Amino acid sequence: MAFSEGFISELVGRRAAVNDLAVGKVADFLVTKPDDTFPQIDGLVIKTSRGLRFAPIDTVADIDRHGTVALTTTPAEPAPSDDQALYLIADLLDKQIVDVDGRKVVRINDIEVASTGGHMRVVAADVGVAGLLRRLGLKSFGRRFTPGVYRAVPRSMIAWNSVAPIREANPAQVSLSVKRSKLARLHPSELAEIIGDLSAREAAAVVGQLDDETAADAFEHLDSETQKTLIDDIGTERAADIIEEMDADDAADLLAELPEEQQSQLLAEMNAYTAGELRELVKYDEDTAGGLMTTDYVWIYPHRTTEATIRKIREIAPVSEFIYYLYVLDKDDHLLGTLSLRTLLLALPTAFIDRIMETDMVTVAPDTPAVDVAATIARYDLLSVPVVDERGKMLGIVTVDDAIDAIMPDEFAKKLPRFTARRHSHAAGVAAD
Repeated sequence: MAFSEGFISELVGRRAAVNDLAVGKVADFLVTKPDDTFPQIDGLVIKTSRGLRFAPIDTVADIDRHGTVALTTTPAEPAPSDDQALYLIADLLDKQIVDVDGRKVVRINDIEVASTGGHMRVVAADVGVAGLLRRLGLKSFGRRFTPGVYRAVPRSMIAWNSVAPIREANPAQVSLSVKRSKLARLHPSELAEIIGDLSAREAAAVVGQLDDETAADAFEHLDSETQKTLIDDIGTERAADIIEEMDADDAADLLAELPEEQQSQLLAEMNAYTAGELRELVKYDEDTAGGLMTTDYVWIYPHRTTEATIRKIREIAPVSEFIYYLYVLDKDDHLLGTLSLRTLLLALPTAFIDRIMETDMVTVAPDTPAVDVAATIARYDLLSVPVVDERGKMLGIVTVDDAIDAIMPDEFAKKLPRFTARRHSHAAGVAAD
């Protein structure tokens, strides 16, 4: 095939002929394995007097992007159905994609194809103004009447190996970033902004490419209306998996926004321990310590040595990222004292926890207003404050970032860095032998 490279907008509509006898016009290009890094074009769709016909790529003798497309035989097979192949023009042009490097949503204006390794392949997406002008037929206009202007229009090309594998032959949308790790490298707030810019169907498709923990990161930065819409679109089972990975207080806030029936359905899909914790947290008003607290903290028993405690912490490798403070509990979960990680590391290996822990503690009750919780954390220069009930039983902690959330506008609070792990789990504990 005498063809090097070009854009499909320059090829579509070209005359198709067999031995210089016109048989129709090029209407589209077909790909049957869209998951390939640079998908091979398997054939052309020719618009004939008998309807759309499929011309296998091995029947294409020559492609002249400014002239005729020469075929060796007259196409006779009907064009495959939408669910059997990817139509580059019908399925991809004007569809939104996620530009991971640019951290924004863009639209495919044209597609570049090239002959590589003896095959005609899709190599790049044009998301710039040049692609749009080319499709509108203004490229030649620009060259003729405004010399140099068209050449000055920047080309915004995205290599196709940066485009996500298309899992369905006929996609509703295409999202950039082949690997989940690329999307995962975005800050959760950036990922949330991208999801917010997409239609409901497209947003659900992007979430579908994320692992549960990454999706949970993004969910925590979405407004409640978008969260609820996504839950409806992705289904109860997947939504429950994502909510389980969210920080407990954020998960409880989300559940509290949902109708009781939907809330019950989601909780039923979670493991029993997590569901039980969230049922308790949902009971609290979101503007109280109970509504702000998370159960993601590390607790220890009092009669271990520092050496044994450190060894045990390494052994259990708690999922909690918030281990600046350790909370000393008895067997009934009563809070006996607190211990900073610094104190633990600097103490003698033989020192017992109950001898080095701080017993003069600052705590809040679950019904303490959020503003007062924030004031307490600020007054005592804390990174977190424990929440205890009237009997002194440990219920959770409120971290400084969640306290700030309560007193700052949502658009700022959602972008703040988080201390606690995105994965929701019960409090990690270092029990005595």
